[in-house]
Amino acid sequence: MFLKKLLFPVLGILLVFYIGKDNYVTEDPIVSHRDTNVNPADDFFMYANGGWFKNNPIPSTEKTNGIFRIIQDTINNQIKSICVASAKANASFGTNKQKIGDFYTSGMDTLTINKLGISPLAQELKNIESIQNTQQLLQRVADMHTIGAGSMFGFYVSQDDKISSKNTLFLSQGGLGLGQRDYYFDQDANAKKIRAEYVKHIAKIFELSGVSKLQAVNDSKKIMALETELAKNSRKLEALRDPIKNYNKMSVAKLQKSTPNLKWKDIFTHLKINNPDSVIVGQPEFFKALNTSVKTVSLSTWKSYLKWHLLDNYAAYLSAPIENQNFYFFSTVLNGVKTQKPRWKRVVTETDGSLGELIGQVYVEEYLPKGTKEKLLEIGNTIRDVYAERIKKLDWMSEATKQKALTKLSKIIMKVGYPDKWKDMSTVTIKKDAYCQNIMEVAKWEYNYMVHKFGNPVDRNEWGMYPQTYNAYYNPSNNEICVPACNIIVPGFEGKMPDDAVLYGIIGGSTFGHEITHGFDDQGSQYDDKGNLNNWWTAEDLKKFKEKTKLIVEQFNTYEVVNGKYVNGDATQGENIADLGGVIMGYEAFKKTNQFKNNEIISGLTPNQRYFLAYGYAWMVQGTSQYLSQQVMTDVHSPAKFRINGPLSNIPEFYETFGVKENNKMYLPQEKRVQIW
Repeated sequence: MFLKKLLFPVLGILLVFYIGKDNYVTEDPIVSHRDTNVNPADDFFMYANGGWFKNNPIPSTEKTNGIFRIIQDTINNQIKSICVASAKANASFGTNKQKIGDFYTSGMDTLTINKLGISPLAQELKNIESIQNTQQLLQRVADMHTIGAGSMFGFYVSQDDKISSKNTLFLSQGGLGLGQRDYYFDQDANAKKIRAEYVKHIAKIFELSGVSKLQAVNDSKKIMALETELAKNSRKLEALRDPIKNYNKMSVAKLQKSTPNLKWKDIFTHLKINNPDSVIVGQPEFFKALNTSVKTVSLSTWKSYLKWHLLDNYAAYLSAPIENQNFYFFSTVLNGVKTQKPRWKRVVTETDGSLGELIGQVYVEEYLPKGTKEKLLEIGNTIRDVYAERIKKLDWMSEATKQKALTKLSKIIMKVGYPDKWKDMSTVTIKKDAYCQNIMEVAKWEYNYMVHKFGNPVDRNEWGMYPQTYNAYYNPSNNEICVPACNIIVPGFEGKMPDDAVLYGIIGGSTFGHEITHGFDDQGSQYDDKGNLNNWWTAEDLKKFKEKTKLIVEQFNTYEVVNGKYVNGDATQGENIADLGGVIMGYEAFKKTNQFKNNEIISGLTPNQRYFLAYGYAWMVQGTSQYLSQQVMTDVHSPAKFRINGPLSNIPEFYETFGVKENNKMYLPQEKRVQIW
């Protein structure tokens, strides 16, 4: 995962903890998950995982099934135990246990939630209804950002891309209920269906909130027209990945001059930012169009729009009819999920998402195997050493650029396991009978935590994930990778240490190798060793690098996902480069182990076979057709199938191991194969 301002959606590659001695898995998953009826040279994804897929269809409660669900189910059970124990502890008000226990209890108390209806949002809805002019409209938009219901545009405080030691203000395009602009314009049958269902969904939510059917229908159409206008002036997913073009720093005075209808001093005051001198505007054309829309779109339409986004952001925490309608559209229509997860799973997810900082402290004490940090660092440093060796041997890069690459590599900070210092959530008030209010309380705390950074030095020790979060990331502004604790044990190897082929195929390649490569992908390569957006390449080396990245874009553009939809090679190139670099670095590190050197055969598999199968296991994920269609439109990651077949199609050792010939589907002509790092 390439982390920049926490904007990009992610998929994790993570691992699951020891479940208990009664649940040991004795069969080797690297062997038993295979479908040996599939030729590995044609479709390694299905060869490596097809046996498991046949025996484990996607549950009606899920949009995907595979290694991530196995992991998440285990972590959810552990977090549930923490929540239940905290709820039973009768802890003093204001303590971590009281907050965890009462948050979970409030989410499980459906009687109170249903009784309250939309009353938790009554004051906010009243505030929107009282808007009488454009100035009040913009004030209300800003106020909604502070309670986790941001709309109209995006706003956040984070590191300045060119001055990584400084926190600054960012404005970006936003305000789309469907998330991505292409949903509003694509002409395929699925996109048209989603747009029609979205309008119906808005109307239904309004009806359930007490609006008359006629007004709800009229308002939904106006909101769709307004969001379509916002989408028309929004950049596409792939265009948002260019850090240079999305870095437009200007004085607030210049911003005000270019958008005279948007009173920025007043807006910033309501955003709790006093007298800023400059701001980084991601997409200036969006704000120029918004400047027109606040005057040309009727005030009543804007008010309906704000009400919709308030209800949309909090629908999952309101009464059952609203929550169920929210599930129908966002899970069933968009992702093909037919059945809601059990209540406890939904509430556990929300408790962890809201109070993960508190839960993480208990998780580290009660569930984390000893020596986790040390083992993760050992693997990470091995991968870094291999990376340095690879850079030194590159035949396409000059010595001058190599030295700068090596300097950047050596300065990558590795945050593994868990933070040494936890965030202070003492000001958060949690009540046992106020689920929606608790969600809003945490949203306010998160917003205040963020804006407090403005004007203060960057805290380079801050973590962007919890130790129980099954993911990892690279942050270019800090030149750091973060690998949370739950990356330590592989499912199917509970109670024992996996062999090195598995460790380096998953933890080494798909985690550390992947994240380190993000520092040298099409985006990360534009940041220097200090985390500043700064070109450190010679002109000739940069030209060669772009020629290589162009090849990987072309390769992935050919992969059809579902119903005529193809991988967006441009939008996904950073993750594809990281996957390719990761699997190569994991393999090079594995070659240094005794298992590889001694050609040790395990479960009838050679070291090479076992390594590549372990990499395939790392992305053992199948998804519904609706989910895959959505992923292509909204995600900078390729679907799991192509995170396996794509990178491996470029690796000579894979061809040799599984006998890939010119007539096989995974074969690429030599001139089409990508080798970057």
